[in-house]
Amino acid sequence: MADERAALASARAHMVYDANKKSAGVAYLLCIIFGGLGAHRFYLGATGTAVAQLVLWFLGWVTVFLAWIPLGIWVLVDLFLIPGMVREKNMAIADSFSFD
Repeated sequence: MADERAALASARAHMVYDANKKSAGVAYLLCIIFGGLGAHRFYLGATGTAVAQLVLWFLGWVTVFLAWIPLGIWVLVDLFLIPGMVREKNMAIADSFSFD
């Protein structure tokens, strides 16, 4: 009986993980299409830096596109950082489950 409960708990945890894990493909798509708005960082749970990218995007309109230069460099660098960011987020999701 205890083995069945443990197996069911483990199966449930795996299903919840699969439902909540983040995809690198989706993160890349968001970065390419809405990178300046920080959409990929919002998706990966990095809200603080996503807001910073969003502020830079709005500042670009105010400063006649001058703020978009560092934002463009940042988004370009993010294209290389996305796999690690996805891995970290998925590991954090997996760590939130207790596998007894």
